[in-house]
Amino acid sequence: MRPPYSITPEILRSVASISRKLGEVHAAHLSLPSAQLRKDNRIRTIQSTLEIEGNTLGPEQVTALLEGARVAAPAKDLMEVKNAIAVYDGLHRLKARSEKDLLKAHADLMRGLVKTPGRYRSSGVGIMKGQRLAHLPPAGDRVAGLMHDLFDYVKKDDDIALIKSCVFHYELEFIHPFQDGNGRMGRLWQTVILMEHHVVFAYLPVEALVRAKQRAYYKALSDSDKSGSSTPFITFMLEQIDGALEELLASSNRLLEPNDRLLDFKAHIGDRHFSRKDYLRFFKHISMATAGRDLKLGVERKLLKRQGEKRMAVYTFKD
Repeated sequence: MRPPYSITPEILRSVASISRKLGEVHAAHLSLPSAQLRKDNRIRTIQSTLEIEGNTLGPEQVTALLEGARVAAPAKDLMEVKNAIAVYDGLHRLKARSEKDLLKAHADLMRGLVKTPGRYRSSGVGIMKGQRLAHLPPAGDRVAGLMHDLFDYVKKDDDIALIKSCVFHYELEFIHPFQDGNGRMGRLWQTVILMEHHVVFAYLPVEALVRAKQRAYYKALSDSDKSGSSTPFITFMLEQIDGALEELLASSNRLLEPNDRLLDFKAHIGDRHFSRKDYLRFFKHISMATAGRDLKLGVERKLLKRQGEKRMAVYTFKD
């Protein structure tokens, strides 16, 4: 059964804006951003999603851990970051429709931090805000069934991925299926669902915008609880996704690195022969000299095989 929500004019505007921006991302060959931008955005994602949960490490410390350096910080905070780095590095192996993958991701994300990582809670919990009960999730004996129903929605409903990812995120927070780690899991699984819609979402730091509007994030969750519908939360999250794409497009003057351009073109051309002119037709924003340097680099790195010389040269990608 589809969880309750309504399509509002605000949601339609956000979906249209996001769809338009995804088209621009594709046209600018930003579906696979540069290696440095991917690294920077991954660091922002990990640091932001954990800061929302109270982690004290800043971007510089997360970068150091990502690069294998030692960092002086509370043991729990270090463990949270190291676990998150491992999980986000393996995002491409997670299947949005797999409940088993969700449990494995929680096990990896919360290893060493909770007693039963990767297992649903079996007891009751209450979400407190100061001295006030902010949310009373369903009883522990209902969790497994509710999560099974939620994955049925992901598998069978024909909602577009943008809507489905927001609904899943909210419903997971409402069910609160784990003893701890529900917030970071909701944000993670929204990304997993979106990745199957467009590869750029693997590198889009939506969490950084959420962290910057943390009060509004929690208000959207609360408003959805009060209304019995995920509509307020869908509205909020679509605005953050739209903002993250806007930020990516604003950085589009930072060209892809040569190796990234070559891999992007390989995905387009496959095993067919091509010339420098073909390469230039695909990357309209680069010069003939840049195209020549890219192809020379590809030959030197044994990514490409060249036949002929200078303007008569044709290339094929090696397997």
